[in-house]
Amino acid sequence: MKFTGIVPALVTPFDDRQEVDEQALAQLIDSLIAAGVHGLFVLGTNGEFFALSEAEKLRIARLTVELADGRVPVIAGTGAFATRDVIELNKKMSDVGIQALSVITPFFNAVSQSELIGHYTSIADASSLPIMLYNIPAKTGMSIGVPAVATLSQHPMIKGIKDSAGNFDSLVQMMRYRSDEFAVFAGTDSLIYWNLLAGGDGAVAATANAVPHVVMDIWKHFQAGNHDAARAAQEALRPLRDAFALGTMPSVLKKATDLLNVSVGPCRAPVAALDESTVHRLEGLLSVYRA
Repeated sequence: MKFTGIVPALVTPFDDRQEVDEQALAQLIDSLIAAGVHGLFVLGTNGEFFALSEAEKLRIARLTVELADGRVPVIAGTGAFATRDVIELNKKMSDVGIQALSVITPFFNAVSQSELIGHYTSIADASSLPIMLYNIPAKTGMSIGVPAVATLSQHPMIKGIKDSAGNFDSLVQMMRYRSDEFAVFAGTDSLIYWNLLAGGDGAVAATANAVPHVVMDIWKHFQAGNHDAARAAQEALRPLRDAFALGTMPSVLKKATDLLNVSVGPCRAPVAALDESTVHRLEGLLSVYRA
């Protein structure tokens, strides 16, 4: 597959017992595909991959592939600290029908850039599926440096990067290594338009769970050459993005998705539901999407 377009980073729907809600997942997937998205990204940060067992990850991946039913490709997050663990999970993801892999940097224990290159190279050497690097230093405590991107972009199985550092200058520097074989994706939703303007290929967008049509408008207007409308759609994401500060990730996004799209239930403990007053504040911020 080729990494391009708008790919929502799906939240993982749970029921009241904090178990995977298959019906809600089906509704979420259908709503996103109906909005015109170009793929689905499961088991990412907003998908609470860190709170899921391996068995649950494989079940969610299999369900997503089945529910997508060939309409769009499915990318699964498979990152772990240990290189061998990523390699083993990647093989299992291939078996359940995933079309591509997203591998977050090692976390908790920051490794050197040379160790990071070795980590990704070993994973890519062992992979039968295309790989998207995933950079989110605010959560992992380390970043993929631009020189490492330059090196890794040459590997035939490493086909792109999702950069969630929120640093536009670094994103622009990565564009030097963008090619038909290596895509540069915005992973920070406030930079979707700007990434496209700089020559990037698209975005892995968590806000699409709640407001898929707004996110798709950025892409559609940009492709049509209507930059004023694309920028306006980008700005329209600001109230939702600002609301994220109201709770622990991804509690606000999940509640916003409940309110604006489909019900996806709670987060896994210890992340708690928003209290009544916070929900009221969130509803006020989201009122712009109901006009």
